[in-house]
Amino acid sequence: MPRWVPGLLLSLVVLTGCGVGGAPVRVAPGARQALTNPPELLEFESPSTRLELYREVARISEQEAGQAAQAPMLFPISQGGELVAAPGFEGRTDLLQAPDAGAPLQLSFDGRAGERWQEDRRESLQGLSEREAAELVARTLLAHWRISPSGVVQVDRASSAPYAAAYVDGILRINPAFLYMAAAYGPASLAGSVQ
Repeated sequence: MPRWVPGLLLSLVVLTGCGVGGAPVRVAPGARQALTNPPELLEFESPSTRLELYREVARISEQEAGQAAQAPMLFPISQGGELVAAPGFEGRTDLLQAPDAGAPLQLSFDGRAGERWQEDRRESLQGLSEREAAELVARTLLAHWRISPSGVVQVDRASSAPYAAAYVDGILRINPAFLYMAAAYGPASLAGSVQ
């Protein structure tokens, strides 16, 4: 063994122990934390990480379903004048496959709440724009929750909100970070099932 090898190894051990040279271990955020972060952070996560976050949101939605609002919940809706958790959904539910319910819902995305939906297409959203993904998710959730509004439903962008989606007083607020989670279901889950 050349004389310089032990010295090099000692130098690497010392530098790594001092925090130099080794890559830090990065831990993916939990679903609730990911929702309160800017949605752009999720865009750069791997599809499998986003899929795990989506499955976590689905598990939580099933646990919270029907409970009265006591703490922050992921899918609050107003029902009979009270705020409750919306019916949950399974982790294998594709929220980008909007059901055809015959009479289409009328949705408005005019951004009157201040945040505008992004119109540029994103690979992390299965090639859709935020606005297009939000429309599919809105239609799917409203149908799943059996909400049949008589008028137009305003769909607002609620980035960094502590919830995934909330329906109160005819307004559906969707956290765009949730869209990145929901969009991971198709590509990531299909890649994982072909083993």
